[in-house]
Amino acid sequence: QVQLEESGGGLVQPGESLRLSCVVSGRTIRSDAMGWFRQAPEKGREFVAAISVWSWSGISTDYADSVKGRFTISRDNAKNTVYLQMNNLKVEDTAVYYCAARQGEPRRSDYDYWGQGTQVTVSS
Repeated sequence: QVQLEESGGGLVQPGESLRLSCVVSGRTIRSDAMGWFRQAPEKGREFVAAISVWSWSGISTDYADSVKGRFTISRDNAKNTVYLQMNNLKVEDTAVYYCAARQGEPRRSDYDYWGQGTQVTVSS
């Protein structure tokens, strides 16, 4: 059974940072593209960031415009874990954050496995 478990969420003030982690069990992520998504209250789930698998040409990442330059996605295949470093957090970043996995190329949708989410609240 594949499980994705997010952690690292919490309550922070605007301008502060958080690092989310997503540990995957029941499946190796070595061949999976990984993504982060979020869902704010009364809004639909939206894409945040994605990261490709390692290849001869390196690794590629993709970010939503709203987080570009502030968030960084990374992966540690040895730990079967993906991270989301979030800097300079804004009130509008408040949401439940989900990690997801899919085989193949990173996309902004169409993921096969999902975690349960971790709450991030940015408030002064």
